[in-house]
Amino acid sequence: MNNSIASRLIVAADYSPVGIGRSGVREKVLRLADQLAHTGVVLKVNSALRACGFDLIREIHERDLKVFADLKLVDIPATMMIDGMFLDEDGVRPAFVTAMANAGVQGLKSLVEAMPSTQVLAVTVLTSLDEDGCQDVFGCNPTEGVQRFANIAQRANMEGLILSPKELGIITDMPDIHLDCNTPGIRPSWAIVKDDDQSRVTTPAKAIANGAKRIVVGRPITQADSPRDAVQRTLDEIAAALDG
Repeated sequence: MNNSIASRLIVAADYSPVGIGRSGVREKVLRLADQLAHTGVVLKVNSALRACGFDLIREIHERDLKVFADLKLVDIPATMMIDGMFLDEDGVRPAFVTAMANAGVQGLKSLVEAMPSTQVLAVTVLTSLDEDGCQDVFGCNPTEGVQRFANIAQRANMEGLILSPKELGIITDMPDIHLDCNTPGIRPSWAIVKDDDQSRVTTPAKAIANGAKRIVVGRPITQADSPRDAVQRTLDEIAAALDG
């Protein structure tokens, strides 16, 4: 696989403990890591890190995969700094970590300062929120929320954003924002996800064409009969978009 293209794909290893417990989730994450070893893609882990501990990052690294620690950190600046220190240890240090942009400029800056070798990404408006949900939480629509949080992230010297593919154009229209865009809510053109809970989604090709640096794909890959084959099909879509 082409590593320069593969590095633009983040695979979400999001598993429920129902019926398998935390040990079963850990096994699933590592099984997926084994299946995708040496592909060059990035493995995203969130709840499993809280349940199994940061040593899970070390074990994924042993499979020659980079880790996206999707912890969505949010707290006072001092605690954000401490969180970053724990994540910045040798062997554990992830390639990416997420923080909620509503932690504010000082909280985000503290995390960035504590993790100089990790790309800290600001989560703007969760892709599960529709117009009404965003109004309930932030008192604004998704467009206004993304604009607000992009400005906070830029002032905090962060490296990138997490945002819906539907809002990618907002960032390209903001000349003062110089941040990589990373988009969840991606559904490959060949995938159909049962009981999907994402409200603002698009295909890999459209996301890349609209300015996404990296895309996040979960269930279409993790629930596939062959995750490695599903990765290749997704990378083919990314490559076609880049060639186009």
